[in-house]
Amino acid sequence: MKLQMHSIHFDADRKLIDFIQKKADKLDTFYDRIIDGEVFMRLDKNEKNENKIVEIKLNVPGKQFFAKHQDDSFEAAADEAVEGLRRQIKKYKEKVVLAKQ
Repeated sequence: MKLQMHSIHFDADRKLIDFIQKKADKLDTFYDRIIDGEVFMRLDKNEKNENKIVEIKLNVPGKQFFAKHQDDSFEAAADEAVEGLRRQIKKYKEKVVLAKQ
């Protein structure tokens, strides 16, 4: 799946980008009609440890999925955001299958 990566307030290294791409690619196993997506990695300007935010937006025919998570590392935030998207996709697929019956 083609993902556009955007890092805001910092420069993301190749390892982080590859990690997020690999996680997002697993969503193809749940729904094979994902067209593309965008990932926004942002450093929040607060004093807390949990200042890393990952937002993922996926486009499928006729619909868009979005998940956002904040954590103390980009990897953990990406994990949670991808998990949220997985749940959304699963729910959407069930709804589509029921509508076709």
